[in-house]
Amino acid sequence: MSPPKELVRLDGRETCPDWNDAQLKENKDRFDDTTDTIALQCVLDLLRNVKECNRDENAAGAKICFLLADRTKADQVRRERFAAEGLNWAECALAQGGEERGDAYYYLAVNLGITVGKHPVSAVKSLDRTVASLEKAVALSPDIHNAGPYGVLGMVYLKAPPWPRGIGDGDKAMELLEEAVRRSTAYPMNHVFYARALWEVEGEDAEREITANLEEALRLRNEERWRTVRERWMDDVTDVARQAHIELTVR
Repeated sequence: MSPPKELVRLDGRETCPDWNDAQLKENKDRFDDTTDTIALQCVLDLLRNVKECNRDENAAGAKICFLLADRTKADQVRRERFAAEGLNWAECALAQGGEERGDAYYYLAVNLGITVGKHPVSAVKSLDRTVASLEKAVALSPDIHNAGPYGVLGMVYLKAPPWPRGIGDGDKAMELLEEAVRRSTAYPMNHVFYARALWEVEGEDAEREITANLEEALRLRNEERWRTVRERWMDDVTDVARQAHIELTVR
């Protein structure tokens, strides 16, 4: 795959740490949802300027682009450009012999999902590839990004049209999302995704469990480590609560 024609212009580079390539390699795997946006842009800028990226650095680029795209929902063009770049990084990692890297498959899938998310025809065409990549991620690296392969695959089955129009399967979605909560119960969004599935599959019969998961998500998001993303996550919590007609008591 050729690189995106237009890369996102990065902000705040004048505040970036003065790292060399060796320091970049040492720190690149530490970035996650808790990392400040400017720091993510700094490391992406460094990766863009490494002369010869290996598969580890390509996989890191895919991850960082996804994290940036995921927190850029207000600007769809910028969001899709980050994801397109992330998709390119992931494909490069796999092309360099990274077939055993579940993270490359996972970040390929989530970046691909963002690039086609607002384009229904492209989304349908890419669905098989997305599912296959997530299944490989589940098999190879099930616990990366807070059990992300389980959570994202579960949401794919939850959102897709059911048979015969599509692969949608509420029971399979519930099983995968419950496993994501079990594997990474301290991650707030796993509880939100599971609560959404409970509402869409079981409805009012699951009100007590839906409420418990949403209130747990709210409690967890107040931890200091989630300060960079807690407000964005609040939108997801309140959306599920509104749909399920639930009044939350934990803030």
